[in-house]
Amino acid sequence: MAIKWSRRARIDILDLKDYIGKDSPMNARRFTERMISVIENLETFPTMGRPVPEADGRDDVRELIYQGYRIIYQTRANDLFIVTIIHGSRNLQGQRKKPWE
Repeated sequence: MAIKWSRRARIDILDLKDYIGKDSPMNARRFTERMISVIENLETFPTMGRPVPEADGRDDVRELIYQGYRIIYQTRANDLFIVTIIHGSRNLQGQRKKPWE
């Protein structure tokens, strides 16, 4: 199953890399490489993430947790779509428009 990234998710991971890179470029590179490696596991195991609690029972919107970050993705017929990457403390319940909408 192919993995596709939203523009937002691409920006999220680059922002994370920049933020971590302020202290340590090497750690930033290592962190993002490992996160991408975890995401690539979805090709083989697309339902390994849990359903997103704020998705109101939608089983197609799932998330992986990686070192305190929520990797939110949507399973679709022929691919997986990485929607966004946010800090684990963020609660999306109060948002009018959810990232997967």
